[in-house]
Amino acid sequence: MSDISRILILYYSKHGNTQKMARLIARGVQQVADCEAVVRTVPVDGVDEADAADPLINQQELAECDGLLLGSPSHFGNMAAPLKAFIDSTSQIWLNGELEGKPAGVFANSSSIHGGQETTLINMMIPLLHHGMVLAGLPYSEKALLFTETGGSPYGATHWAQTGERRGLDNHEKQLCLAQGQRIAQLAKALKNI
Repeated sequence: MSDISRILILYYSKHGNTQKMARLIARGVQQVADCEAVVRTVPVDGVDEADAADPLINQQELAECDGLLLGSPSHFGNMAAPLKAFIDSTSQIWLNGELEGKPAGVFANSSSIHGGQETTLINMMIPLLHHGMVLAGLPYSEKALLFTETGGSPYGATHWAQTGERRGLDNHEKQLCLAQGQRIAQLAKALKNI
């Protein structure tokens, strides 16, 4: 058994916003000693693997992770279809209980401030609960939750991308992404040998 905790950050991103969040979350993971961030994306019809922004996920990487962060843009208050298609393909991992007892968190973004971010987060949590994962959000000790005017939730990091001219992640959103990566990494280390 390796002493390094591998935290999988699995996301789908169409316009790059969820990918930016995933990269910040990975930086948060890397700030925790003996933790490694593994950033992966999901297959998308019509997109060649060589053109994907990050390596494509495989079932073994999911089964062997020590912690998971799952991210998606909000599509009508739910996760995007490519991410759901991958999650729907994980029945064998579920049957073998390979994710049971491992920590997980979720993150999302939307083009409108009331674009279903929290329902997207909650909808992403449901299959993780079925897998027996230990869900962790962001506590209010993360002060950015108290002051954010755009994205952020106790359910997980969020980003308001706006429509038309896209806005980047603001400082509060960035801080919450970093904090979420750190939190899941710390929990993975604590739970790994239980």
